Amino acid sequence: MSRIRIFVLFATLAALATAFAACGGGGGSSSEDPQKVVDNATLKGVKSGTLDVKIGIKSEGSEGGDLNVSLSGPFQSMGKGNLPEFELAAKASGSIQGEKVDFEGGLTLLSDRAFVNFKGTEYEVDPTTFGFVKSSFEQAQQGGSQETGDVTACQEAAAGLEVGEFVDNLSNEGSADVEGTSTTKISGDLNTGGAVDALIKLTENPACSAQLEAAGPLPLGELESAKGELSSAVKKAHVDVYVGDDNIIRKLAAEVTIEPKGASEEKVEIEFELSLGSVNEEQEISAPANAKPLEGLFQELGVNPLELLEGAGSGGGIGGLLEGATGGGSSAEGSPAEGPTGGVAGQQAYLECLQGAETPTDLQACASKLK
Repeated sequence: MSRIRIFVLFATLAALATAFAACGGGGGSSSEDPQKVVDNATLKGVKSGTLDVKIGIKSEGSEGGDLNVSLSGPFQSMGKGNLPEFELAAKASGSIQGEKVDFEGGLTLLSDRAFVNFKGTEYEVDPTTFGFVKSSFEQAQQGGSQETGDVTACQEAAAGLEVGEFVDNLSNEGSADVEGTSTTKISGDLNTGGAVDALIKLTENPACSAQLEAAGPLPLGELESAKGELSSAVKKAHVDVYVGDDNIIRKLAAEVTIEPKGASEEKVEIEFELSLGSVNEEQEISAPANAKPLEGLFQELGVNPLELLEGAGSGGGIGGLLEGATGGGSSAEGSPAEGPTGGVAGQQAYLECLQGAETPTDLQACASKLK
């Protein structure tokens, strides 16, 4: 199995660990049984806070490189069925196969506006595009259970599995401060074979299989045959979990070393850290000043926004996106449905205009059809 496939499979296992972490209840303390603390740890109930994620990857061999990635900023839920608000900044630096990596950007999302930061410049998403994205999100929220399975049912299935089957050598390291909050630090090691067995059990559950498939091209069918090779390739998989008195995970840190079989000179070391601060406190998230139109970013990157729109929407392309935004073209009473900024006639004109658009300027002209 290639090293890339091993990485993807390990990412699948990490997703499994996250699913378990989101299923707990109960509480913990510095003197409590570490297994009980881990079983009760949860991410449920987190509605706002500050996020800080750091990933470091050091790779040796023919595909060697060093990469450091970070993502940080405030976030808050705006209630069921509504877009969340956040102001996240992202950075990436290092090198991959001799190619230098140097990226800095961000994304700000408000209830009615969105902004993209690229190389220190803020760009505002035009109202038309934002309206389509928001409508697609709301439609996904309403119809998600039919397309991706029931989230609650999957969590219940995950909660039914025994965490002890894939986490070994747990120890209570005592109290630790995380972003000003007292937590209990639990350390342990990942039992890769046990984790693969647990994941296979979840894939056999209809409520979970659709969600795992929707997460991306994960090689779920290869899990059983790859279990032995994956277990031997993972030389180290240590994790530290920091749990507050309210049972909420405040920090998760992991160190992983992968050495693919038959590749003595190949090795990858991964360090991951996720921290939550100011949990469930009100966050100040505001629109950045002096933002430029998003078309300016398209021009700088040489991207035709029409190609982006063609890939959006569950219906496949712009037609599907428009259909989702208009609720299928008709209202409950049978009359033409209204889209984000206009009626069916205006949206039909907009669609026809987009089919002939070739530049960002053309796209902006098409937007006027909806006014």
